[in-house]
Amino acid sequence: MEELTLTTPALLFSAISLIMLAYTNRFLAYAAVIRNLSEKYLERKEESLIRQINNLKLRLNLTRYMQIFGITSLLLCVLTMFLIYIDQHVIAFWIFGFALILLIISLALLIKEIQISAMALQHHLNDIEDSFKKI
Repeated sequence: MEELTLTTPALLFSAISLIMLAYTNRFLAYAAVIRNLSEKYLERKEESLIRQINNLKLRLNLTRYMQIFGITSLLLCVLTMFLIYIDQHVIAFWIFGFALILLIISLALLIKEIQISAMALQHHLNDIEDSFKKI
């Protein structure tokens, strides 16, 4: 078994912190867009707005799970460091492995969310193109 030191899980702190900042920024951007769409939907109940709202619900849920898995990964890195500190290296090794798996899941959800975001933008562009065709 490879030796796990305090510096190994500590290396992930800056990476996970930056990822969490990006996730939080996405979350805040979605909140602003949802508030804007809500006002538009109350004015005019269009199919394209319903589609955008449903898309944002999905993206918001994905972002929430991305945050949960990322934060749990960070917590497990801290637990790993504590276990190394109290000389529980075997348990620390497995906890750190689980933390890495959670980080992988978080990043995989980010990929999925990016694909959905790109699809949403494509729908929006299609709506704009359709409005040009009507003119």
